Amino acid sequence: MSKRQTNILVFSPNLTDVEAYVESIRKEGYLSVQGATTFEEAEKYLPNTEVILAWKFPTQLLNKPISSSVRWFQSMGAGVNDLVTDPSIPKDMFITRIVDQFGTYISEYVFSFLLDIVKDGPRMRQAQLKQSWDSFTSDTLKGKTIGIAGLGSIGAEIVRKARAFDMNVNGLSFSGKQASLVDQHYFPNQWLEFVKELDYLVQTLPLTDQTHYVINKDILLAMKPNACLINVGRGALINEDHLISVMQSGHLQAAILDVFEKEPLPKGHILWSMPNVYVTSHLSGPSTVEGVSHFFIKNLKRYLEEQPLHGLVDRKLGY
Repeated sequence: MSKRQTNILVFSPNLTDVEAYVESIRKEGYLSVQGATTFEEAEKYLPNTEVILAWKFPTQLLNKPISSSVRWFQSMGAGVNDLVTDPSIPKDMFITRIVDQFGTYISEYVFSFLLDIVKDGPRMRQAQLKQSWDSFTSDTLKGKTIGIAGLGSIGAEIVRKARAFDMNVNGLSFSGKQASLVDQHYFPNQWLEFVKELDYLVQTLPLTDQTHYVINKDILLAMKPNACLINVGRGALINEDHLISVMQSGHLQAAILDVFEKEPLPKGHILWSMPNVYVTSHLSGPSTVEGVSHFFIKNLKRYLEEQPLHGLVDRKLGY
């Protein structure tokens, strides 16, 4: 049986990715697919397009007559705060984000750093460089308390791995739907109470009006002096000026930052050179062609069968 066809536009500045996505979609029998990497190409293929799969799409095109046929915009990523607040995207256009794809990658990222810190990997590496037989007793994650802000699919996977290390696990979320996953659950009006007993605070929240700068000087100073902060959510969840000031005062053992208010993090920024800050280039949760294609094709089937879409964004909530 031939599949119902709809015009699809795949967009990314990366030509290799676009070609791979187009090929993956066509292999599933959806043949009316075009790929674009530039503003001009997107403008050329938008007329009669109904579905967009994109990363860094020139959204100013979406409020022009050439985009009047577009009904659904599928982002290639999990974060959509830029799309939610973009006035160029019509209110009646569906926006979906990738969900249930990043938990494994991000949780492994988190624990690779936590283990390195608790086992004092830098000391071991330094001893090897010096050819020094530095035998010491390292600490353990067992019995430590980790707090996870955001208990969606990513947060839930971090909880699961924390259990394997025999950690105490607390969580904070807006809905409380996943409260049963953690030992203690907190709501957003309980931030100070939430953070005060944590050894590790992991941020996985989406960026919304309610979460912008949710981590500020008051929250940071309420944490234990030797606690660690990990941000794998969005850069603007944390007031970076406050974080720098607090850490320069000697408060907090470490900050592990994969996301920043401005990306790429500018050369010369103080965060690059702070000895107790670990900087990575927004790589903890990669959007792979295989994973995104699989998610999109499953969602495309649902769209064509007029079933509810996975990852549908609620613009009022901001995610």
